[in-house]
Amino acid sequence: MNEPLVQGIPGRSPEGIKPSLGRPGERLGSRIAATFAELQSKGRKALIPFVTAGDPYPDATVEIMHALARGGADVIELGVPFSDPMADGPVIQRAGERALKHGIGMRQVLGFVQQFRASDDKTPVVLMGYANPVERYGVERFAADARAAGVDGVLIVDYPPEEVEAFAAALKAQGLDPIFLLAPTSTEERMASIGAIASGYVYYVSLKGVTGAGHLDTAAVAEVIPRIRRHVSVPVGVGFGIRDGATARAVAEVSDAVVIGSRLVQLLEVQPRDNVASTAAAFMAEIRAALDR
Repeated sequence: MNEPLVQGIPGRSPEGIKPSLGRPGERLGSRIAATFAELQSKGRKALIPFVTAGDPYPDATVEIMHALARGGADVIELGVPFSDPMADGPVIQRAGERALKHGIGMRQVLGFVQQFRASDDKTPVVLMGYANPVERYGVERFAADARAAGVDGVLIVDYPPEEVEAFAAALKAQGLDPIFLLAPTSTEERMASIGAIASGYVYYVSLKGVTGAGHLDTAAVAEVIPRIRRHVSVPVGVGFGIRDGATARAVAEVSDAVVIGSRLVQLLEVQPRDNVASTAAAFMAEIRAALDR
């Protein structure tokens, strides 16, 4: 990934989804901000896993989300499958292809969140994906439905923030946090522009290239985080290249959160249906223990 971007969203309820976060347009307290504040008060760092909605088994997504929370996840990033995921490496591309093959679209993704919310009103959920599915669904409708389903933030990979200020404002008006990406190629100006509109947290992509690629250089990450903090007041999470407790702990030394995607998806894709939740919980517990050590 070179120079990324992102944002968040809200929307109207898809059929059967009833609003759970107050009246439309009513800005409510951010579940993401509350989570980071609580962690900070305890001197802990956030653990943010990424999984693709509907993968590896469509009927296991909600179960996996609960398992991640039970294992120690503080925020869950739920990927929206897309047919042209140019920022993703082969592991997450395969996950998206499997989910699409199972007919998983935006409506199903929001349905998963709504089901998760039925028994977890604390763990923030961030939808992560690409602009095309949001635009096809309709931005306003998406924003309303996401909010109604219980989504807390949205990260769109292929929208430059300069072009989505109105979209970010629409999300905030619905009580959603627009999450933005920064990359090793991000300029001071870009950091400043993102810092002006971001809420929730920002996601620093620690490697050039796609998800799951390359070797994590923790020294380089440590060098750039202070530069980001000069422009951004919300917490800074770091992802790409984190695969185990050791790399997670090293990154957590200099950031507010660690994001783990490809390694988790890789572990889940080879599991039989009955093992996916226990595998997700065990991996989260391993990383959580490393962060809290």
